[in-house]
Amino acid sequence: MIVKSKIEGLNEWLFIEELPEIYQASSPLSEKKVAIQRFPVQMANYQLTTGGMFLMHSEMNFERSSRIHTEVIGETIASQFIFYTNSDKKVQGRGYSNSRHNIRYIPSTVEDYEVAAGTQYTYFLMVLSKAYYFQLIDKNSRLHEEFVHDIEKGTYTSFSTQDFAVTTEMRRVIHDLVECRQQGELKKLHTESRILELLMYQMEQMGDRDTSHKMVLRDIDVNKVEHARTILNDRFTNPPTLKELSREISLNEFKLKRAFKEYVGTTVYDYITRLRMERAKALLMEGENNVYEIASLIGFKHPPGFSSAFKKYYGIPPSKVVIR
Repeated sequence: MIVKSKIEGLNEWLFIEELPEIYQASSPLSEKKVAIQRFPVQMANYQLTTGGMFLMHSEMNFERSSRIHTEVIGETIASQFIFYTNSDKKVQGRGYSNSRHNIRYIPSTVEDYEVAAGTQYTYFLMVLSKAYYFQLIDKNSRLHEEFVHDIEKGTYTSFSTQDFAVTTEMRRVIHDLVECRQQGELKKLHTESRILELLMYQMEQMGDRDTSHKMVLRDIDVNKVEHARTILNDRFTNPPTLKELSREISLNEFKLKRAFKEYVGTTVYDYITRLRMERAKALLMEGENNVYEIASLIGFKHPPGFSSAFKKYYGIPPSKVVIR
């Protein structure tokens, strides 16, 4: 299985990776960082490879419209995430990011993609051999039976006929994959678990084929949801009620609940819980505060309530968290 890509007009390949078709549990994990600064592109690539698996996280900026040429030799399952920021759109002082993702079966193909000038792209790619993919998800699982049926035909296909917006949970997993500081077997275990988690979130979202009840989010709705998320990020220890939050962002309660779940991938309540639990875990690992103090710091009035919520979220009580 060979995966390679280059920018039209440049002689060198951005990457050429040859991977075994079979799943190799004993294969070591290797990582590589590649930076390219050559007109018309500025690019920073981070790559992870092991037997039957190739991951790449790439940040790209093009000074002129260009074409990216990609070749795949062999049968692969590719999970692709694309984020792109247009300079003329702003959200709360930051660049406004569009995003899309899908899972595809690619049996030896050559493709060219157009990229626009003045647009910042972030591209995350997981390429898995068939053997690796079916090692993660049983071939007979109902989660992907239509997809597997198409794979067996040996023709290019996508898990979903349409691309979907990337959720906050997916962004978190991608960040965890790229920023992981573990080494050796621990890093490999972490990588494989996050790959499976990411595929789970994708299948969960794309598995709902009945889009008749889904919202069509306009730019203005996305802006307001981003504003709501910023408010929660800043004030999760003492968050506003749903009614107060809807007033702050000028979006009615019902639409806020639906739009937040659609765009972020979780409810407002669950998002606040995640922020609190992640902060609590970080404080516990630092070891400078006891459980009672941490409960208060993240907005719990009663320590037993915090301990119960923490155990429900992580599966262990706060007292079992290992200090760094």
